[in-house]
Amino acid sequence: MKIGIIGGSGLDNPKILRDAKDVNVNTSYGAPSSPLKTGTINDVEVVIIARHGRQHTITPSKVNYRANVQALKDIGCDYILATTAVGSLKEEIGRGDFVILDQFIDFTNKRKNTFYEEFEPNKPAHQPMATPFSEDLRKVFINSCKKLNLKYHPKGTVVTIEGPRFSTKAESHMFRTWNCDVINMSIATEVALANEAGIPYAAVAMSTDYDCWKSDEEPVSWEAVLKIFTKNVTKVTDLLIETIGELK
Repeated sequence: MKIGIIGGSGLDNPKILRDAKDVNVNTSYGAPSSPLKTGTINDVEVVIIARHGRQHTITPSKVNYRANVQALKDIGCDYILATTAVGSLKEEIGRGDFVILDQFIDFTNKRKNTFYEEFEPNKPAHQPMATPFSEDLRKVFINSCKKLNLKYHPKGTVVTIEGPRFSTKAESHMFRTWNCDVINMSIATEVALANEAGIPYAAVAMSTDYDCWKSDEEPVSWEAVLKIFTKNVTKVTDLLIETIGELK
C-alpha cells in the first residue's frame, strides 16, 4: 500500500518520514508543485506533495492540480489524504477545529479542473461526483480524531473560491445562505481530479478563522491563518500518522 499526502506548511518536514528522500518527477501535465518526498510512516510507504510549493510561492489559481494528482497516480498511490486550512462559515466551527469534509461547491473559474481536454469519439467521460470524498477514508479520519481526542466535525461542505483574495462580506454571507460550512481555495479542484484519476481521496480541514461574516471578529488575514495553522500543525501531523496506521 502507498499513500499520497497533499498538504501545506509543516508536512514536508523530513522528521515525519523514515528514510525520507526527494524524488523529482514530471508528468504529462507538467511538474507537480514540489518534488515528491517519499518515505514511510508506520511502515507504510508515503509520498508527500506541498500543494503551494515548499515555500508557499504558488498561488491557488496557479497550482498545477492535474500534475499533483497525476504524479501521485504515476508513483502508485492507492489513496490520497489531504490537509487544508479553511475559514469557518458556522458559529459552531471554532478556530483549530477539524472538519472531515464530505461535500464541495466549486466557485472557481480560472483553473484546469479536469483531465479531459477532449473526449474520444463517441466516448464522453462525465465523472459522477455525488459523493466526491471517499466514505471509507472519511471514517478512518473520524475514528482517528476520536482516538486522539481532537475537536472535530464529522462532515462539512467546503466552498472553494478562486483566490488569492479573501471573500467580501457579501460573498461570505451568501456562502452562509448556501449552508456551506467552511471556505478555502483548493479542495474542490483537487478532489474532482482525484475522482477522475480513480484514487480514493479524503480531506481534513482545519478552521483557522471566521472569513469575514462575523461582525464581532476581525476579517480574515493571512497572518491570522498562519498563526492558527502553525499552532496546530502538530495535531495535523498526529492525525495523519494515526490515520495511516489505521489504514495498514
